[in-house]
Amino acid sequence: MADQIPLHPVPRSAQRRAAYYTSAATAQRHNRYQVEDESSHLDEMPLMMSEEGFENDESDYHTLPRARISQRSRGLEWFICGGWKFLCTSCADWLINLCRRKKELKARTVWLGCPEKCEEKYPKNAIKNQKYNIFTFIPGGFVLTVTVVREAVDEFRRYKRDKEMNSQLYSKLTVRGKVQVKSSDIQVGDLIIVEKNQRIPSDMVFLRTSEKTGSCFIRTDQLDGETDWKLKVAVSCTQRLPALGDLFSINAYVYAQKPQLDIHSFEGTFTREDSDPAVHESLSIENTLWASTVVASGTVIGVVIYTGKETRSVLNTSNPKNKVGLLDLELNQLTKALFLALVALSVVMVTLQGFVGPWYRNLFRFLLLFSYIIPISLRVNLDMGKAAYGWMIMKDDNIPGTVVRTSTIPEELGRLVYLLTDKTGTLTQNEMIFKRLHLGTVSYGTDTMDEIQSHIINSYSQVHSQNSGNSTSSTPSRKPQSSAPKVRKSVSSRIHEAVKAIALCHNVTPVYESRAGVSGETEYAEVDQDFSDENRTYQASSPDEVALVQWTESVGLTLVSRDLTSMQLKTPGGYILTYYILQIFPFTSESKRMGIIVRDESSGEITFYMKGADVAMSTIVQYNDWLEEECGNMAREGLRTLVVAKKSLTEEQYQDFESRYNQAKLSIHDRNLKVAAVVESLEREMELLCLTGVEDQLQADVRPTLEMLRNAGIKIWMLTGDKLETATCIAKSSHLVSRTQDVHIFRPVTTRGEAHLELNAFRRKHDCALVISGDSLEVCLKYYEHELVELACQCPAVVCCRCSPTQKAHIVKLLQHHTGKRTCAIGDGGNDVSMIQAADCGIGIEGKEGKQASLAADFSITQFKHIGRLLMVHGRNSYKRSAALGQFVMHRGLIISTMQAVFSSVFYFASVPLYQGFLMVGYATIYTMFPVFSLVLDQDVKPEMALLYPELYKDLTKGRSLSFKTFLIWVLISIYQGGILMYGALLLFESEFVHVVAISFTALILTELLMVALTIRTWHWLMVVAEFLSLGCYVASLAFLNEYFGIGRVSFGAFLDVAFITTVTFLWKVSAITVVSCLPLYILKYLKRKFSPPSYSKLTS
Repeated sequence: MADQIPLHPVPRSAQRRAAYYTSAATAQRHNRYQVEDESSHLDEMPLMMSEEGFENDESDYHTLPRARISQRSRGLEWFICGGWKFLCTSCADWLINLCRRKKELKARTVWLGCPEKCEEKYPKNAIKNQKYNIFTFIPGGFVLTVTVVREAVDEFRRYKRDKEMNSQLYSKLTVRGKVQVKSSDIQVGDLIIVEKNQRIPSDMVFLRTSEKTGSCFIRTDQLDGETDWKLKVAVSCTQRLPALGDLFSINAYVYAQKPQLDIHSFEGTFTREDSDPAVHESLSIENTLWASTVVASGTVIGVVIYTGKETRSVLNTSNPKNKVGLLDLELNQLTKALFLALVALSVVMVTLQGFVGPWYRNLFRFLLLFSYIIPISLRVNLDMGKAAYGWMIMKDDNIPGTVVRTSTIPEELGRLVYLLTDKTGTLTQNEMIFKRLHLGTVSYGTDTMDEIQSHIINSYSQVHSQNSGNSTSSTPSRKPQSSAPKVRKSVSSRIHEAVKAIALCHNVTPVYESRAGVSGETEYAEVDQDFSDENRTYQASSPDEVALVQWTESVGLTLVSRDLTSMQLKTPGGYILTYYILQIFPFTSESKRMGIIVRDESSGEITFYMKGADVAMSTIVQYNDWLEEECGNMAREGLRTLVVAKKSLTEEQYQDFESRYNQAKLSIHDRNLKVAAVVESLEREMELLCLTGVEDQLQADVRPTLEMLRNAGIKIWMLTGDKLETATCIAKSSHLVSRTQDVHIFRPVTTRGEAHLELNAFRRKHDCALVISGDSLEVCLKYYEHELVELACQCPAVVCCRCSPTQKAHIVKLLQHHTGKRTCAIGDGGNDVSMIQAADCGIGIEGKEGKQASLAADFSITQFKHIGRLLMVHGRNSYKRSAALGQFVMHRGLIISTMQAVFSSVFYFASVPLYQGFLMVGYATIYTMFPVFSLVLDQDVKPEMALLYPELYKDLTKGRSLSFKTFLIWVLISIYQGGILMYGALLLFESEFVHVVAISFTALILTELLMVALTIRTWHWLMVVAEFLSLGCYVASLAFLNEYFGIGRVSFGAFLDVAFITTVTFLWKVSAITVVSCLPLYILKYLKRKFSPPSYSKLTS
């Protein structure tokens, strides 16, 4: 794929370094290198390799300048030779750093319920998304007023959104009871009560909960993008207290580490001093409640440890930057060129005068006369245009609910090359649906689930009839398996076993909402008897598990209750089956499976159930010929597969296992390895029960939208905090990776050598999508940033999984830095905010995960599919219109400056203005402004065409609508037309001087109106109105402003003769000049469209 990429080796710098390091040290280093790195023979392909680079984690190059400086003599000679400069810059740097210095973050001790005891002053717990403060918002000049007003409106909206968040009320526990406080008034040390489904306002340590188990679930999707609920555990010392008020009767404090970026770790201690002996509890991540997460079960009480900008969610959010569009930068370059032209033209004029008299005064007069070359009105026109585009986007009925939050960059939507998207909630709806059950010989889909239901009803009715017949068996026709392993089971019994396994092997807890009002600690009154279906919700750390349990409920086997030691299932007949939970082996990303050992209460049988990914389970289950093939089939359909298996254990087998397991759990060295080894002793020759397929439903029209974007030449990268398997699965089902494409899964790497090998392996692949995890990405970027980005940019699609919010933003910045292309980030959760703000264009989706992303974004949409129209139609129009508008405004200034130059050169380089002040003001405003501004209504391609042929978008990214080439064409047009208008008027004026002004100015206005008509590609009725309105204004003003049609002092008292305007002579002269200035351009345009038509014209014809 990338054999052509030159991978430049770092030049060996041993000779240069010899001056700074003794040869002994160098020798020692080389010896260490040989010992340390045996993998040097891997360097068949040099990937930025050098000996020094390999052994030194951080390059020594950074230290070289310091080494040089320290060796320089600090004498008088040094001071004279530039030391004074060094001292000055050092002082300046010191002053700047002093002004800018950030407060150092420190660890803290927080007394429960006593904010006043805090020694330090901590930040307010307020959210601030605004860009400016009063000092950074001082407007500059009249022309900037439009920009300033627009920025002020945007800023005010941001302020209102922040105020809404900061005004949310929370219950604070005080000695006198509960009081309501605003989110922004919460302080470190406060005890805050957070109800179910309420946002946690600041980072807290979890002290107690209304749940009997002493734990609760929280939703973290706003923080890390993961939709599975996280289990949090209350500090046991405070959870055991009899009542809420006792929190104030104890003398306790929390020690918390200094605020950090890492959302997955925390170190602290809880100390209670008034007990004997003092109670010390260590605190970890499971005792914390981070801000921006949401309580999913029960009511929680926590003590605030970090507020405001010290919370994990704010630390992981980058500061909003002022975004400037690429078009604005290009226009700035052209304006600089025009400024140079202005100076050059003025110097030429003074030179041709022969530097007579006070020439510098004449130079300034010429600079003022030709100042119309600089298009001052360009900023105002463009800003009004941008406001118009924003209004059009928000009024588009095809993308309802779209909001433009940053009105400065609508043209960026037409220039995008990279689209970086979140997965959960952006591409997917985050709703799991059970789609397929495969038993090896028979497969059930959504349309045949009723068959499973009837099998389950039959098998359980048999069980109950046997039970009533005094049999203790709990399964239909139960035979000891060991005696008859060869007997083929009936389909009915296999379905029965499979459904029971799925109903038992999970980590799901059914929760019953109490009907009574939610009142503090007594939220969960004993409702265990109320097993009514409409009252039950399931909680689990993964939406897949919930989908499986909901499916077993739909076919008749319902999970009705669960605690730490047992769970109960309800059969279709209404009977309750109880199973005791003996052991649980939770899912980990290393093992990729979870297991459970249960004992049936009625029969006493012990069964070990296990479910997991096919890669992990294929070696554990008994030999079969269908599993691998069926897993592949389901994956191609975009389903997430789980393999379910079981193993029956005798009492002796279990007792033996339990003793070995407990022994392994107590070992001090290699505990994890020993525990895993004991569990693996059970995981042998398990009976394969079934394969399940669950679908994470994609958002509406995700596939066609991604297809459209790919055809438009946009490269799509998916950055997600989710697991690798899930991310790969969604990438395939959403057609982010097409069916024919190969996928290269980047192996986990931790060292430089491993990264080097893996990158070399990846280089040999051609046209394949890359899947890489956040950890491996970090390692590769540390050593081989340039190579990795260059290889990844050649991939048709890239998937980064397990990405932290900061990593997402880092990837965006890398792409901008290495490719120089425009990037767009789209997401819907709080974890996407950094990425959205870092990208050139950020789009937020208002989704289930809240509004945080849509509030921080430049554009907010309600569905992912709207991005197609936003880019193809509105992006295209905004860019094309602004390019035409910008160049036309420049042309308007250039043409009048050309006329002034011709006029001055004819009259012996006199620095006399051609037109009086009011005419010049009228020219730029009332006479031409409406038609020129009406270019914001122009469109080259109908919206339907732009959506039908997304390939048209590729042309836009090349930036051909506004380039130095098109700019030079407009300059030539301006020079040609200005020359014709002026020379024409001078040739045709009769005896009085005054007619030059009247004829040339009238012809100029007509030419401008005709040029607007020439530039327009699709007429709109408002454009016609604007043309005639401007013409009418000019004709009307001829009658009133006749005294302005004279030249300088010469024409003082020489008024414009109204009678002359109405003569045929005046009319034919004006018409002749106008025709000569415009007709050739019309002919050229016709010929160009005939012989070299633009790509879109072939479609519209």
